[in-house]
Amino acid sequence: MRDLFRALARLQIILAAIKVSLVVGTLLNIINQYEAIFAEQPWRWGLALMNYLVPYAVSSYSGALQLIKRTDRC
Repeated sequence: MRDLFRALARLQIILAAIKVSLVVGTLLNIINQYEAIFAEQPWRWGLALMNYLVPYAVSSYSGALQLIKRTDRC
């Protein structure tokens, strides 16, 4: 578990997860809040935040696990 948290704190993992989160989160916001963007519906901030946090969490977790597996092989 300690190795996982160390890997999650690496700048390489953080930057990659941010890039994925920005792309995927933006697409999810367009899909999920289409009416708020292009019509007269209210913007749902909680949903918008989750659209960015979930891809960040998935990307950083999978990147950290991959890094741990790679270092265990060496």
